[in-house]
Amino acid sequence: MTIRRTVLPSGLRIVTEEVHTVRSAAYGVWANVGSRDESSSVAGASHFLEHLLFKGTTTRSALDISSSIEAVGGETNAFTGKENTCFYARTLDQDLPLAVEVISDMITSSLVTKSDVDSERGVVLEEIAMRDDDPGDLIHDVFSETLFGDSSIGKPILGTTDSIKSMSREAVYRYYKRKYRPENLVVAVAGNIKHDKVVKMVSKAFARDGFSDEVALPAEIRTAKRIKPVGVGAIDVVNRPGEQAHIMLGVEGVSRSDDRRFALAMLSIALGGGMSSRLFQEIREKRGLAYSVYAFGQQFAGSGIFSIYAGTQPARAYDVISIAREVINDVVENGLTEDEVARAKGAARGGLVLGLEDTGSRMSRIGKSELMYGDQKSVDELLAEIEAVTPDQVHQAARDFLGKQLSLAVIGPFPGRAQSKFARVLA
Repeated sequence: MTIRRTVLPSGLRIVTEEVHTVRSAAYGVWANVGSRDESSSVAGASHFLEHLLFKGTTTRSALDISSSIEAVGGETNAFTGKENTCFYARTLDQDLPLAVEVISDMITSSLVTKSDVDSERGVVLEEIAMRDDDPGDLIHDVFSETLFGDSSIGKPILGTTDSIKSMSREAVYRYYKRKYRPENLVVAVAGNIKHDKVVKMVSKAFARDGFSDEVALPAEIRTAKRIKPVGVGAIDVVNRPGEQAHIMLGVEGVSRSDDRRFALAMLSIALGGGMSSRLFQEIREKRGLAYSVYAFGQQFAGSGIFSIYAGTQPARAYDVISIAREVINDVVENGLTEDEVARAKGAARGGLVLGLEDTGSRMSRIGKSELMYGDQKSVDELLAEIEAVTPDQVHQAARDFLGKQLSLAVIGPFPGRAQSKFARVLA
């Protein structure tokens, strides 16, 4: 497998990974824009555009976009995060030219008409309502806001009902034209392809007004100062009827440029990354208090989140939090065993390599790496970083992060007085 990189005169970056043992290709356009780039007046605009760019261009209708890819057995979709948005298609290798043309057309020439904005507004509002009806999904947004408040990484990716209802076509279109610029985009392609052929196809597809300038602006690699959490030790209880309590507790984590991210990843796996993890064993296997319990980390530019999730019956919520607190305290005080660290490394190695078995995953890896870091680390380099983590480094990460005051978010049937009881259990 060979990874190559080309920068067009406009500043558009193209990265490819040639995998000649497959018969597919994945094509993705990554935009360095997400919810943390939005002002309050356009909260949710990045995700809104994820929908709107599928609604039609100067040469294609919405039906043309979807049917052309589906007619060759391919798939196309998009997703939005706090810091990036990706539009992609996966097809047979012989149909890659079609994927390049369709997705590139969406990026450069979408109309974003008023009628489309108005109709898709209803779809996004339904998506927000669906999120609100799924407490297992909603708890992530509640916890982010609990820890980081109304900061750029504390607010929800979907925006709010009020912001989506009030957002005009002109505001969305200006946001689109301002953010979807060549220097702000990365094209990533993986599969049975040739780099030079991909560069020719992409150059032709992006040869449109505003995307063919001969003077390239510097590539935009996102940097940000640390966003200090405003909710250290905060407790947010959302009282609503339901058969389960959804619990998330955690702390500020590391930024994606922090060298400690590998040690923190091993800590996350050992705490709640599988059936052998401490939290799974203590909460589910030994006591049967939860079906789902896990730990995970998120890294952003300048900041991060490290958190633990569990879903349990409301009457058991206090016990689950108390047990999780005991597990955390033990790891902070005593660290992990060598066997636990070794298992975490094995899980991380396997997850990395097995996660690259399809061209879509490979496209995502090289696209995100170029967008976030401006370079590529080989799989072997990442495996070496994992292997270099020591038990002492993991223990230090536990002291540095989990030794802090935890923040807590809970969704479930809890009246007002429940907050003080949660505070006593968490203390």
